[in-house]
Amino acid sequence: MKNIQSVVFDLYGTLYDVQSVSTACEEAFPNMGDTIATLWRQKQLEYTWLRSLMDRYVNFENATEDALNYACGYLGLKLDATLHRSLSDAYLRLQPHSDTPDALRRLHDAALPLGIISNGSTASISQVVENSGLGWAFDQLISVESVQVFKPHSKVYALAETRMGLPRENILFVSSNAWDATAAAHFGFPVCWVNRRNSVFDEMGAQPTYTVSHLEALTDMLLEQRDALHTA
Repeated sequence: MKNIQSVVFDLYGTLYDVQSVSTACEEAFPNMGDTIATLWRQKQLEYTWLRSLMDRYVNFENATEDALNYACGYLGLKLDATLHRSLSDAYLRLQPHSDTPDALRRLHDAALPLGIISNGSTASISQVVENSGLGWAFDQLISVESVQVFKPHSKVYALAETRMGLPRENILFVSSNAWDATAAAHFGFPVCWVNRRNSVFDEMGAQPTYTVSHLEALTDMLLEQRDALHTA
């Protein structure tokens, strides 16, 4: 940890709970909220990966809308244009995980530069953090838009070096998505995997540098190391 000079977080699933859209889904389709949200997220990710492989980029909002259409069609649920727009917009109002605000506050107060690097568009990332009241925490909001390919492509992770103004070995990448953490480790970041669900890490030739069960544990490690360096 002694070489870490900034921290860059994944947004969807790491800082914010993607399953929180289930509330809106439940209101629209009683007793189906969790099922819709889970399938929607699965197809959303699949569409970003497939579009990257096909070299057919669309922004994250479009991929999210297409995935919602699929999920409702698969489940036999009628989705008119108004409801489609309302549910899609739920991804702009994601709820932060309970450990997110305090962890960001402590790191921000320690003057550690923070960023987000996300598959979201610049507009959607900004709306998510502002709608949750956490916009103050971040020095950089980094979108895949400029390279027009989604994570886990290496071009996306390279954006962090440029925007944070640091070499990769000095940027800690934090994700709760094992595939994302794997790609970031292959790129050369020190990586922290936030394993909130006590899952097994993917077997794709790389391992996280650190594994924690919540963001507070990561924050404790970072700040203890900084304190040790300052008192050495």
